[in-house]
Amino acid sequence: MANCKGIFITGTDTGVGKTIVSAVLARLLANKGLSVGVMKPVTSGCMEIGSKLLSEDAELLKWAVHTREDDPDMTPYLLREPLAPSVAAELDKVRIDFSIIKAAYERLAAKHDFVIVEGAGGLMVPLAGGLLTADLINHLNLPVAVVARPNLGTVNHTLLTTFTARQMDIPVKGIIVNNYPSAPNKAEEYAPHMLGSLSGAPLLGVFPHSPRLDQHTLVEEIVSILEQDPATALMLRELGAGAAL
Repeated sequence: MANCKGIFITGTDTGVGKTIVSAVLARLLANKGLSVGVMKPVTSGCMEIGSKLLSEDAELLKWAVHTREDDPDMTPYLLREPLAPSVAAELDKVRIDFSIIKAAYERLAAKHDFVIVEGAGGLMVPLAGGLLTADLINHLNLPVAVVARPNLGTVNHTLLTTFTARQMDIPVKGIIVNNYPSAPNKAEEYAPHMLGSLSGAPLLGVFPHSPRLDQHTLVEEIVSILEQDPATALMLRELGAGAAL
């Protein structure tokens, strides 16, 4: 049985907006009074400030849950090069060890009501020695929520992701379509319904596209919209946070 205290946010590809979705979910739960742990187990392409590596994704997640705590458990592996994590780790002469990530996750889970873990890229991203992100998810014993894009090709990519997850015994809690335009074309108009009907996983939400906003303002705008939507409570329950609310 998958761990009910957390959710792993994966995507159909890199660049689909997993960090924004993770931050929105974290802020929604934090605004409801929950203690929310956030985690980015592996970040490649980190900023280097002096001698310190920094994950921009993790910094946004920390902001979302109103914390400035610099907890290394949130970011066990910080890598310099913007490459596949297995390659970036090799260049940094680092070996990604799943047991270290799991121990960090368990410490976060012990002190928070719910933990949101954001992956790197999609399920098939290589992490270490032939092991993939999907293998890490199984090691953490977590269900996933899949972040998908709305435009042409998303049905194929999303169904491949949900099919692969099930083949690897990973429970799929649902799909969130991110960056949905205010004036969708025909492909974008039909995508959410097709994903919900064909993937075998519920469509949990459709998050809007706002290209002119910085990340923090975008998160706040989406949270404001979702907090007015009665369906948001159902989305959070489906993700597994219901027991903590």
